[in-house]
Amino acid sequence: MRIVSVNAWGGTMLDELTGWLTGCGADVICLQEVCRTPGATGWIGFDDGERSLPQRADLHGDLIRVMPDHQAFFLACDSGPVQDRDGIVRRQDFGIGTYVGPALPVIGLQSAFVHGRYRLHDVWPTSNRPRAALAVRVVDPRSGRPVTVVQVHGLRDRAGKHDTPARDEQARRLAGLVEQARAEGGVVVLCGDLNLLPDSRTFAVLSAVGLTDLVGDADTRTSRYTKPVRHASYLLVSDPAAVRSFRISSGPEVSDHRPLIIDL
Repeated sequence: MRIVSVNAWGGTMLDELTGWLTGCGADVICLQEVCRTPGATGWIGFDDGERSLPQRADLHGDLIRVMPDHQAFFLACDSGPVQDRDGIVRRQDFGIGTYVGPALPVIGLQSAFVHGRYRLHDVWPTSNRPRAALAVRVVDPRSGRPVTVVQVHGLRDRAGKHDTPARDEQARRLAGLVEQARAEGGVVVLCGDLNLLPDSRTFAVLSAVGLTDLVGDADTRTSRYTKPVRHASYLLVSDPAAVRSFRISSGPEVSDHRPLIIDL
């Protein structure tokens, strides 16, 4: 079973992203920074006062159109205003999406907010936005073993990726979701853009519930990201012996994050 995780960057590199996803052979695709805007398609403008970005109005819908046989699960963390090509202000939902291939039975779903709670913003804040995690349990039809895939987009802080009390609480909530969602005798994979440094206290919290980090201090950014700190995305697994291979893809570039690819 192949699992892929990448921050989709709001679909900024849509053609590269969808072209790669449809050919990467993934059974489970975990994407962060997925958005949907009811009643809008195409490109739309996002502005939080710090950044102005072109992004897809309905990246979730774009992905469904190129992967129509996948089981698609979108979880909104928060919502706020965006402006379409005609200058009309619309509400956009922002969150994470998990896309499961047709060969895998989905036997469980669970989610939890790991920071804050859902908010509808009048103006997008630059930090301290709500964050939720999504757990999808599937069965590997070849082995019959349940696999619980948990993904999260960790809290962003303008001050940096260092540990804070909010990130400590996020870690505790995330570990709690892992404990609730895991299946006896199964494997857990936790992945996503955690927005942390490799020495974060979060990894000790996750280790305490049996998860081993496979990324360490590796570079998980692409050339599209120009800041010096190159750590962001991570992937952890409950049973390292079940890992056939793991790699951090350096190309082709589909985002400002590198995809993480694990084969169980």
